[in-house]
Amino acid sequence: MGILCKVVDMLLLVAFMVMLVAGPLIDAQLVLPETTFPEVLVRLKQQYTEEYQDYLMVEKPHFFVALVWLELIFQWPLVLLNIYGILASKHWFHTTCLIWCLCYYCHGELMGSQKASDKLLTVYSPFMGLGVLAFLRGLVPISGKAQTIGKRPAMAREKRA
Repeated sequence: MGILCKVVDMLLLVAFMVMLVAGPLIDAQLVLPETTFPEVLVRLKQQYTEEYQDYLMVEKPHFFVALVWLELIFQWPLVLLNIYGILASKHWFHTTCLIWCLCYYCHGELMGSQKASDKLLTVYSPFMGLGVLAFLRGLVPISGKAQTIGKRPAMAREKRA
């Protein structure tokens, strides 16, 4: 189980690193003026929306703009915490991992709207899988050590007669 957790942690670490960069550089273009970003980033976002026909990025529905704000204010700092939690093997990582996976909200819109192209669904599918993977990883403690409360083991010991 330990090696499997390490493999999952490395997959999540790579995904968190991508999100660490993509959130403020690409997604923030939906809620901030384009003049705030370098021309190369604006062209990158335009190329992405044209190639993958990302209707949410083009149409900018109000609920999606609100979700992007939520991502930048809440989920992005959580990504930072998760990166630190993985690298430092923090005991609270499984909790923040569970919180992070609950932030995957717009995938239901993509699947149910019938507007998303197959190419766009292919781009978002790994992130849907990462949400499930993060959820499952959140259910497993960070290490194989026995959980403790203070200086005593968390599990009650048998009484001796």
